[in-house]
Amino acid sequence: MRNKISGILFTAMAGIIVCSTGCGNSNVGLDNDKLKPCPNSPNCVSSMSEGSSHYIEPFKYEGTPQEAMKKLLLIIGSTSRAQVIVSENNYIHAEFKSMVFRFVDDVEFYFDDQAAVIHVRSASRVGYSDFGANRKRIEKIWKQFSQE
Repeated sequence: MRNKISGILFTAMAGIIVCSTGCGNSNVGLDNDKLKPCPNSPNCVSSMSEGSSHYIEPFKYEGTPQEAMKKLLLIIGSTSRAQVIVSENNYIHAEFKSMVFRFVDDVEFYFDDQAAVIHVRSASRVGYSDFGANRKRIEKIWKQFSQE
């Protein structure tokens, strides 16, 4: 019985680790020029979640959207364990991996040219709580982005 339970737990953990490092995420992308909503779990922040605990301010930028995108891509590119997955006209999707278990968080940026803001969403793929990691990541990126 003990070996059977150990085997089940091992299989479950292996599935979580493999999926967190290699499974795609269908909960990313734009839907009518909006980032998808955060799940009910506290491991997500979004500038499009006004009035909820998930809310975080969008990034304001000056200059052209192309200049802002270039600057953001340089920041992501210089971050360890980060990889740009999609970079289109007004949208970036990047994956950030945790250091120890290599859990993947999806980070998205949507450039609203009319308002001169970049909407952001950062969400864990697995688990329930992230101990504020997604919020801290976006705040760190904002700090780098806002420096001239």
